[in-house]
Order: sequence, then C-alpha cells, then structure tokens
Amino acid sequence: MAQFDVVDMNGKKVSTVELSDAVFGITPNEKAVHEAVVNFLANQRQGTQNTKIRKEVRGGGKKPWRQKGTGHARQGSIRAPQWTHGGVALGPKPRSYYYTINKKVKRLALLSALSDKAANGNLIIVDKIAADAYKTKTVVAFLAAVGAGKKNLIVNDALDEKFVKSAANIPGVKTAATGVNTYDVVNADKLILSVDAAKKLEEVYA
Repeated sequence: MAQFDVVDMNGKKVSTVELSDAVFGITPNEKAVHEAVVNFLANQRQGTQNTKIRKEVRGGGKKPWRQKGTGHARQGSIRAPQWTHGGVALGPKPRSYYYTINKKVKRLALLSALSDKAANGNLIIVDKIAADAYKTKTVVAFLAAVGAGKKNLIVNDALDEKFVKSAANIPGVKTAATGVNTYDVVNADKLILSVDAAKKLEEVYA
C-alpha cells in the first residue's frame, strides 16, 4: 500500500491516503496499453468515408469510340477508373472499424496507465471535488492551486453538474465520474482524483 498526499481545492495538504498497489503500483505493461489505446481510437472511427465506383458515377453509358480501327486503345466507358471524372478503383466504402480486445488485457492496460501516473508523480488526490456555482474561474483557480498540467483528467466519484459545466470550456480539461478508460488516462498530463473516486477504482479493480 503506497501513501499519497491528499490536498484540498486550494492546493493545501490536508491528509494522506493509502492506495492499493494492485491498482496504483503495478509494473506497467506497455504492450497492453498500446493495444487498448489503438482499440479505443479504432472504435471511435465513424467509418462513413465513401468513394463512387464506375457504376455509381453519372454518365459514361455510351462507348466513346468503336472497338477497332481508330488507333486508340479500346475503351468501353468514359467513367472507367483511368479517365478523369471516372469512378474510383478500390476506394474506401462505408465500414465499421469496431473490434474488441480481451477483457484481461483491457483491465491490465488501465491498471498500467494508473500505476504509471502514480509512479511518475502525475497523480493528484483531492479530498473533495465540487463547485458551488457555475463558474469557470473557480475551476481554473483549482487547477492552478493543485499544480495541474496542460491536459488534465479530473475524475470524481459522482457527477457534479456544476463542476462539470464549469470545466467544460477550459482547453485541455476532461471530467469523468469514476468511469475512466486507458486512452484518457494516458492522454492526460495529470490525473486528478477525488479520494472517493480513488477508493471506487480500488474497489472495482483491486
């Protein structure tokens, strides 16, 4: 069990907390993290790209010249792929990029990402994350006080609508309520957890 300092929203140390090595202290597995990140990004793709093949391009119904005797190569349609404005050969069509990975690999990847943040001093534990009003200035002051980075993932134990909306238009800030994924953790410079959120992660993954 490793000990971490707990600060308040003003950046002052208020206590310490022990977190399980099974969640925040494992040896990171880079291969699992890579696999989980690639899987997440692939599953975000819409797959709506589309090109028209020769039968979908308007026109080209008439043979441009007779088969033999012109000195030209034989042609059947001016919408064949080699013609300007012709159809595209072997172009992309709508498809799904979705695929799944092994649950154990997915779990290992998340634990590796969390442990890496903890090992490199990029994990900030806050006693309570909340906002009394819809005010972006409050969240900006909070981030400055706790020593946040350019990109931050803030995870709370429950959805605080005022805090989430106050943080929504701050560049490089993403909020979540306990549910985190490997990509968001890896992509953030700093991982900011409330004590209750850290305990919930322990409860689920330890």
